[in-house]
Amino acid sequence: MLYLLSIHLFLLSVLMDRGPTIIDIAQHDMNLNNKAVLEKANAAITEGDHEGFLSFCTEDTEWAFVGDKTLHGKEAVRQYMAKEYLEPPNFMVEHLIAEGDFVTAIGKIRMKNKDGETVVYAYCDVWRFRDGKMAELKAFVIETESK
Repeated sequence: MLYLLSIHLFLLSVLMDRGPTIIDIAQHDMNLNNKAVLEKANAAITEGDHEGFLSFCTEDTEWAFVGDKTLHGKEAVRQYMAKEYLEPPNFMVEHLIAEGDFVTAIGKIRMKNKDGETVVYAYCDVWRFRDGKMAELKAFVIETESK
């Protein structure tokens, strides 16, 4: 019995020194997939394709703008976009960080307000993914300049 335990421990130590496990590789692939989904969704919205963006969201998606409002469901997000995105926004993503079911995007967004002025916001969006789609957003947004 002690011999089998020794072999087991030896094999375990060899496996640990070999680098990433299958679980690590699967986690890495999921991180890349979630990042790619967010990049595709953002590309759609910068082209003014609201429905294309929404195709990457779950039906029950929830968007919380910290200190402001929370949108519940895809229809609420659709209405928000129609009202707020008078022209397609321009995203300048500085960092995109993925871990498990979460992707965090840090950057700036430039968009027109209802008076036609260009407004720049600094943002940190924390997205939670479910089944390859964006299920939840916690957005920290601060206006940094307007023209």
